[in-house]
Amino acid sequence: MTWPSRGSDTGQAFPIYITVVAGLLLLAFAYLAVGQAAANRNGAQTAADAAALAAALDTRDDLAVEWKANVLDPTKWQAIFDGDGVPYAGCGRAQQLAAQNDATADCGPAAGLLPGYTVEVETNKPVGDSIIPGTETMHSVETATAVIEPLCTFEPPGEGGEGDVLPELSCKDRDWILKPDDLDVLPEPEDLFDVHLAD
Repeated sequence: MTWPSRGSDTGQAFPIYITVVAGLLLLAFAYLAVGQAAANRNGAQTAADAAALAAALDTRDDLAVEWKANVLDPTKWQAIFDGDGVPYAGCGRAQQLAAQNDATADCGPAAGLLPGYTVEVETNKPVGDSIIPGTETMHSVETATAVIEPLCTFEPPGEGGEGDVLPELSCKDRDWILKPDDLDVLPEPEDLFDVHLAD
């Protein structure tokens, strides 16, 4: 009776070993490619969020300045709280923030009930070389929308507009009793408006 030699078994197992190792390496490179793409996409989303928020904050500050300029005319308050009365010039700030995050931004007004901005960001750097064809020229594109939400309510004044008594302004964290002859302390932009990313 002849027994097979151990060398024969080793020779048969070697190709299987090579195949398994090659498969594992291929799987590792695939995971690496997915990780590269995810990191690039996360960077694009971060840049989009920051750019949209920056644009909305810029306009929020303009709205607060407009409200303070018209604090003695409460007939204009509601329009300002609705987002009217200022140019929406925050896209320049959005593009600046995107550039700081190594990306380019396409910015415009948000569609919806609240004023704000929608920003689409594309990364300047591609995903990079990987085993997946085309990733060396693929750029991540992500979108974010930031809105400006009023935090204050008040009783609209009666006919006649300006007067000696201003409406009480009820904001999220404080009620403001405003006196026409004592306007040294007024709400700050963050007291009047909230800026946040839309869901």
